[in-house]
Amino acid sequence: MKHVKYLAFALCMGGMLPAMAQTAKKSLTVDNLVTWQRISGQAISNNGKWISCKMEPWEGDATVFLYDAQGKELTSFPQADSFAFSNSSDYLVITQKPEKATLDSLKVLKTKKDKMPMNTLVIYSLSGKQEIIDSLKNFKLARKADWIAYQRGRKDSTLYVRSLDGSSVLQFPAVKNYEFAKESAMLYYTSAGDKEVNKSGIFTLNPEKKTPTLVKEGKGVFKQISWDEKGEYLAFLYGEKKDSCYKAMSLWLSEHEAPAKEIATRGNSAFPAGWVINENGKLHFSQSASRLFFGTSPEPRQKDTLQLAENRPNVQVWSWDEPVQYTVQNYNKEKDLKKSYQAVYNISTGTIFQLANDELPNIQLGNEGDAPLALLSTTRPYSLSSMWEGRTRSDYYTVSLENGERKPLATADYSRYRLSPQGKYAYWYAETDSCWYTLSLADGKKVQLTTPRTFTAWDEDNDVPDYPGAHGAAGWTENDGNLLIYDRYDIWKFDPAVAQEPVNLTVNGRKNRISYRLVNLDREERFIDLSKPQLLKGFNEATKGNGYYSARLSASSAPKELLAGNYMLRNISKAKNTDHVIYTMETFQQYPDIHYSTLAFKKSVQLTHGVDQQKDFLWGTAELVSWISLDGRKLEGVVYKPADFDPNKKYPMMVNFYERNSETLHNYRMPEPHRSTIDYHLYNSNEYIIFNPDIRYVDGYPGESCYNCLMPGIAMLIGKGYIDEKAIGAQGHSWGGYQVAYLATRTDLFAAIESGAPVVNMFSAYGGIRWGSGLARSFQYEHTQSRLAGTPWSTPLRYLENSALFTMDKVQTPILIMHNDADGHVPWYQGIEYFVAMKRLGKPCWMLNYTGEPHWPTKIANKIDFQKRMFQFFNHYLKKEEMPKWMAEGVTAVEQPFELGY
Repeated sequence: MKHVKYLAFALCMGGMLPAMAQTAKKSLTVDNLVTWQRISGQAISNNGKWISCKMEPWEGDATVFLYDAQGKELTSFPQADSFAFSNSSDYLVITQKPEKATLDSLKVLKTKKDKMPMNTLVIYSLSGKQEIIDSLKNFKLARKADWIAYQRGRKDSTLYVRSLDGSSVLQFPAVKNYEFAKESAMLYYTSAGDKEVNKSGIFTLNPEKKTPTLVKEGKGVFKQISWDEKGEYLAFLYGEKKDSCYKAMSLWLSEHEAPAKEIATRGNSAFPAGWVINENGKLHFSQSASRLFFGTSPEPRQKDTLQLAENRPNVQVWSWDEPVQYTVQNYNKEKDLKKSYQAVYNISTGTIFQLANDELPNIQLGNEGDAPLALLSTTRPYSLSSMWEGRTRSDYYTVSLENGERKPLATADYSRYRLSPQGKYAYWYAETDSCWYTLSLADGKKVQLTTPRTFTAWDEDNDVPDYPGAHGAAGWTENDGNLLIYDRYDIWKFDPAVAQEPVNLTVNGRKNRISYRLVNLDREERFIDLSKPQLLKGFNEATKGNGYYSARLSASSAPKELLAGNYMLRNISKAKNTDHVIYTMETFQQYPDIHYSTLAFKKSVQLTHGVDQQKDFLWGTAELVSWISLDGRKLEGVVYKPADFDPNKKYPMMVNFYERNSETLHNYRMPEPHRSTIDYHLYNSNEYIIFNPDIRYVDGYPGESCYNCLMPGIAMLIGKGYIDEKAIGAQGHSWGGYQVAYLATRTDLFAAIESGAPVVNMFSAYGGIRWGSGLARSFQYEHTQSRLAGTPWSTPLRYLENSALFTMDKVQTPILIMHNDADGHVPWYQGIEYFVAMKRLGKPCWMLNYTGEPHWPTKIANKIDFQKRMFQFFNHYLKKEEMPKWMAEGVTAVEQPFELGY
């Protein structure tokens, strides 16, 4: 009987096995991360009928897809690079690159650059036809007309200008550069001409008329060529000889395709003595084209070519009282050598005024250059103290664009003044008193809009030893009538002259713990129109969900919910001429596919199906948890559980964090060979639980704060019974790398730790340089992220207690360090100090240095390598897998070019 039962069971299972095999899901590998397709670009046509997007793996060829309004995929374009719809919505223009595998194989064969295949241009008519233009060198698509210009071949400088329907194609020889105007089909180009018909110079072209106009003949150098928006005015710099451009450029202007006139040159009476028109200064028109702005500067110094470089000392002189740290000067040297100061040419009056200079170098223009006054500022007198304060003071002046007159506004002010759209007001948030202010430029009247008693303008969660920042401003209404300011939750309307009381426009944000923020659907819109419904995005602090809401901000009323739930909404774009939008919706389990809808969001169509990539893989879940820190504060975090989670099973756990993460509960976390962190889906699908806790800090005690917040969170999870407490790992990078390094000195709970680009010695780090900017690091410890709120001589115990290096003998955890020798954020000697201490103490430790890489690996091969090694490291210590060769035996310098040791 037993045999009969066993046979029946075997037959039953035999019938089920093929079905089970078909439905069995796999664990992700690092190789799967590399090929994972993400949406790296999206666009909607102006008429709202067509949508395109680019799907791209982390390594390999991208594809552009085209969809209609019903969600049907119409066609696709492999090996795609850029893509854009035409102004008429009748065409999609795509560039295609040669296949990566082909390029790689040619590089292996050491094929010369001029023999490599070139890009192609695809002009796809949305009626279904397409044309391919090969050997593409470059192209420009007119923004407001159905014209395109391009050049082909590496050696051919012919410019082709054609209508997108192909009915008109124009050719012009020996073209160096070209550009369409922003708001029309007008095109300029510069040509070296030919010996027969075409002259050298700069031309304008209305493609509809087909015949170009020579506005300035010349074989010299044309630079900084600029249209006004409509293509009615063209300005440029011209120099007769290339080697004298630095001192002999002149400014030219052509109006309505008329011959250009020289309007300014070296020695103009408006310029300071010895100043020239700077060849690197950008030209641009005011919005109405009534003014032309250009750059001037002292004549650049030239090296003495009669002195041999080897006979001249090469030494840097650092001064204790230099306003700007020498390393910052050196970092900015190339930019400073090209620095220019803005001047203005008033077209109707023909007057020129120097606006900015070396004493007041910074300028803000109001009303896109049409306002009568601009704002000048300088930080130079206060630059020295910014080295340790982390902020700098400024002096502010107004300057008239009509006569060049300057008037002082403020001195030694820590605030950052901005101009209202029409240029009537300067406005700012003062961090030192947490208040908003306005200042009328016309009469200099300063007004305090908020007080701490009446309006909570500041970040209530600030936990660095510095003044809290603001929640920001939504923008201004028409004619600078009102300023809309955010508090933590709501949008408030303020009268810039305080003639009226402030009004809470969204009413219920604080009550419902929903943070409302205005969504800008038109990048060219200059003000907030209160007469029109506005789209708001809401973040629910309790659920961490997002929503879209409609609000008429002309009066106080609760925003109307359109689409809201436990998901994250992002990447919204609106069609220019209709109310159709595309947007993405995601959760940890739901891929951020593109959806298509109207602004009513009543019926959405899903266009992309990136989620289909998940169907063969085990996929985890995200869950919000809370606990109480050791110092009595309620905290939140996210626990990511594996697929088919069994609460009766013991799982290894990875702890990964930076500062606060709970608000990203619904973030999909795109699978990726990351540069600095574990991939959550990789570890989840390999049966790791992941814990990402919020950390809240106490000034002066960042390490202790981390310990106080993290450890009871881990204890809470261990108490639930499903964590293998002997298989807990921790991983962090930069600030996270510092924290996990500190934790290793306080607890032996962790079976393994990866610490990326960490600081372990706050004494030596305080005196270091952030080579990626040249800044001294002192401000970071006194006022910002490192949170020590003092100097090594004023608070030495804080530096000692928060530095892992000085208690390294207590470490019982195997450590993997990743720190690169070109790190511009954290001195890589910190990683060396860490490694040397562990090696001296005879404790298991490995260090990865991706040579030539900055704060994290940027090359895809190095990212992949880092992910593989880190995964092997944790799998060995948390899952008892075999130790790989690079850990067991190392990889010597001699072996390194040949052996990876995986």
